[in-house]
Amino acid sequence: MMRRFRSWLTRLARAEEGVSAVEFALIAPLMILFYFGLAELSQGYMAQRRVNHAAAAIADLVAQQQAVNNQDMQDVFLVGGLTMAPFPTDTLKLRISSVVADSKGVTKVAWSDGSHIAARTKDEVVKVPAGLVSAGASVIMAEVEYDYQSTTRQVMPALTKLKHTYYLAPRLSQTVTRK
Repeated sequence: MMRRFRSWLTRLARAEEGVSAVEFALIAPLMILFYFGLAELSQGYMAQRRVNHAAAAIADLVAQQQAVNNQDMQDVFLVGGLTMAPFPTDTLKLRISSVVADSKGVTKVAWSDGSHIAARTKDEVVKVPAGLVSAGASVIMAEVEYDYQSTTRQVMPALTKLKHTYYLAPRLSQTVTRK
């Protein structure tokens, strides 16, 4: 009996038939999780890039004008939403502000419009990066916020708030006026 048991243990130790199946069973769940994690990470990165592009696009559209009106702003916000495709835009917030620096270099809002977010108030003091706007000049400030929700909700279960602010100097005039 003992001899038979030892013989069985020896054969078991030398057997290699099921090693691959066992290795696969141990590694497969990790590989699947890794695959979905990378897919989700790339989707989140793509959403952040879309937010950046939306901010640049809406700032550029306004900076190319000498003056904008209500219809212009509706069109600008429409373009901002289209830039986010294929992501849903129900949580997209867009805001455009014209920021002017006074003689002391204090930057204040001249006008502002928002889509799904409150516009900034006139003469509200805002911080812009140092050296971006000189005294008496203006800059268009585009702010985009997006609440990104993971498609799998297993890898990134929480809501991720993506934000980007883009600054662009007016191209055709010293300031862009609001009609």
